[in-house]
Amino acid sequence: MSDYSAAERQILLKTARDAIQYTLDQDGPMHVDPEEYPENLRTARASFVTLELNGQLRGCIGSLVAHQPLIQDVAHNAYAAAFADPRFPQVTDEEAPQLSIHISVLSVPEPMSFSSEADLLQQLRPGVDGLILTDGVYRSTFLPIVWEQIPDPAQFLAHLKAKAGLPSNYWSNSIRFERYTAELIGA
Repeated sequence: MSDYSAAERQILLKTARDAIQYTLDQDGPMHVDPEEYPENLRTARASFVTLELNGQLRGCIGSLVAHQPLIQDVAHNAYAAAFADPRFPQVTDEEAPQLSIHISVLSVPEPMSFSSEADLLQQLRPGVDGLILTDGVYRSTFLPIVWEQIPDPAQFLAHLKAKAGLPSNYWSNSIRFERYTAELIGA
């Protein structure tokens, strides 16, 4: 069951693409007035925008906590994925029309209770859960779609630790995990 109609999904995708093109044309982020959009897109929601070029990751930026209307969050994250992801050079005029855009609208993250790493692994729902790891200054997340590349829960967790800058076998009494789901909207 989708939280968004086909028309709303198209508006979100068009806004993401427009935010990228606007920056290429105007050299700055696009302003979005939430009042011009359907009520469902004005609700505060957290989102990630993932860009792919020829099937390869080209940028991915998002927010884990809802802090602005979804339509603004998507526009901001599309801009950031295209022009501020430190892993990639900025998207070019030539690349922009070829980008595949995927939007993940996140549920509110829920803290997980577990007694050990094995207990945590037992609770994970491959293909369903996005996971946030936090331990002191270390923090990382994988969206639910990452299960497509890393379907094994132990490997998923090991890669999430590495993404946070921790050894893959790291464990501590202060490590925390939250899980969330995401509605994927994309071309």
